[in-house]
Amino acid sequence: MRSLVMEYPIVKLTIILPNPTKSISTGPVVAGVIGLKKFAYDLWGDTVNIASRMESHGIAGSIQVCEASYQLLKDKCLLEKRGLIQVKGKGEMMTYILKEIII
Repeated sequence: MRSLVMEYPIVKLTIILPNPTKSISTGPVVAGVIGLKKFAYDLWGDTVNIASRMESHGIAGSIQVCEASYQLLKDKCLLEKRGLIQVKGKGEMMTYILKEIII
């Protein structure tokens, strides 16, 4: 098997989504393979739950990120502050909308 090596870095990537809402949360997770006959890889943990709950309060056609993700992406992406949203089990959380990746 041969691996593909990218020789040219992506300078700018514009995100265009039809209508789905997506959310990104950063933090620890537990990962594993489940199943006996048909295997599936899955992730569990508070980080996954936060992303899922943020998604239910998202804006159609956008990617919403939490504060921890914002801190990791702020120098590489154009992010717009959305503001505080109420997240079940967590209270109010500051969120941002990912507008553009500018690596």
